[in-house]
Amino acid sequence: MGANVSEFETKLADCLARNLAGFRTLKKVERLSGGASQETYRIEIQAEEGVRLLAMRRAPGGEKVEATPGHPGLDVEALLMQSARDVGVPEPEVFHVLVDEDGLGDGFIMQWLDGVTLGARVVRSPELEEIRPRLAYLCGEILAKIHSIDLAKTGLDKRLDVLSPEAYIEQTWQRYREFDTAQPMIDYTGRWLLDHCPSDFAPTLVHNDFRNGNVMFAADGVVAVLDWEVAHIGDPMRDLGWICTNSWRFGRSDLPVGGFGSYDDLFMGYESVTGQPVDRERVKFWEVFGSFWWAIGCLGMAEHYRTGPDQTVERPAIGRRSSECQVDCVNLLIPGPVELSSAPSGMANVDMPRVDELLESVRDFLHGDVMSGTEGRTNFLARVAGNSLDIVLRDLSIGAVARSQELDRIRKVMRDGTGELNELRWRLVHGLRDSSITLDQPGLADHLRQTVVNQVAIDQPKYSGLKNALTSV
Repeated sequence: MGANVSEFETKLADCLARNLAGFRTLKKVERLSGGASQETYRIEIQAEEGVRLLAMRRAPGGEKVEATPGHPGLDVEALLMQSARDVGVPEPEVFHVLVDEDGLGDGFIMQWLDGVTLGARVVRSPELEEIRPRLAYLCGEILAKIHSIDLAKTGLDKRLDVLSPEAYIEQTWQRYREFDTAQPMIDYTGRWLLDHCPSDFAPTLVHNDFRNGNVMFAADGVVAVLDWEVAHIGDPMRDLGWICTNSWRFGRSDLPVGGFGSYDDLFMGYESVTGQPVDRERVKFWEVFGSFWWAIGCLGMAEHYRTGPDQTVERPAIGRRSSECQVDCVNLLIPGPVELSSAPSGMANVDMPRVDELLESVRDFLHGDVMSGTEGRTNFLARVAGNSLDIVLRDLSIGAVARSQELDRIRKVMRDGTGELNELRWRLVHGLRDSSITLDQPGLADHLRQTVVNQVAIDQPKYSGLKNALTSV
């Protein structure tokens, strides 16, 4: 290190000297991510055997953080990784869990590993071309090993929350209710999930975020399972359903396991370790839950934009992705014929320039001049902003027609069909929540299917779930 050594670097070097055999000097430390969840650092040291790379995962700002329901803490995350490594799951070696004496907050220092983690690269990268057909089987094997971890022997039974399927549904559904928005397909799905809740299973460790994007791959297979921060004890099929959720296929909906493999390969890998057949209906349940959960998670981004301090252009854009997850629920639960709304004809706008031309000019500026003249996060946000304007343009073109058709349908579904669209949406939502409206209400499935498909056609017409909906019959 140079002469200008920060207090952080001094504390880190002292920590490494006390706890890492063969450590000589700290050469370089670089923060790789600045997200609100956790901090990640790449550490370069001089050791007795030569230059080594390490990684450190730390709480934001180096704080001491109390464990909360659903987030057991970084010391538990380190224990999870060590426990998984002990049963043969590919994991980095954890060298040291930070303690008060280190003065660095909560976190741990581990082995540095290289590989591919970006989901879009995993499904398309030439470097994974040969191994890609094997990845689903390997993921099945790994999940079975994770689920075999002895909770009592490792002490995880005393460090992790137990979360039943019913409690998980209610917890997720309640979060959505607090947003004060009427999204009938979400409530339909919540009702279906409670009606089909699995009960006959042996609780195990559940990674709870095992998906394409949280697994590191390389040309020879799986390098490491990442991001254990929301693990709990529950139904192991949650993990198999989550990796099959369409949101994590990155456009390859024909390959349901992470966009790189088949159900059969995933299940064969799992069964090769457990010796027991996979309950496919339970996996489907958790695949439905995955889209339900992420539909609500997307709305949470929009809520955060309205109320939180980080009001970036990205958050409302992600909020509009809720319709993608809802159309996945449609495809899983109520597939059928759909008809897309079209823009009305003969509605020439005499304004010069027209509203759409103003929006198009700004979009083209963002996608052209701004993106070509920037890089990094600014470049990314310019793309997001331009895409948001595309949503507005599509809504101006077909949104009014789609909502008019939605109003006609919902009036037929409701026994008392008087009222305007938002009022009727809320009545439908409340009816689904209190079961006064049943899932087999005449016309309900068709109404929801048509409404959600036309919404995703506005929000993201390139989403694979829309194509699936249009070709489902």
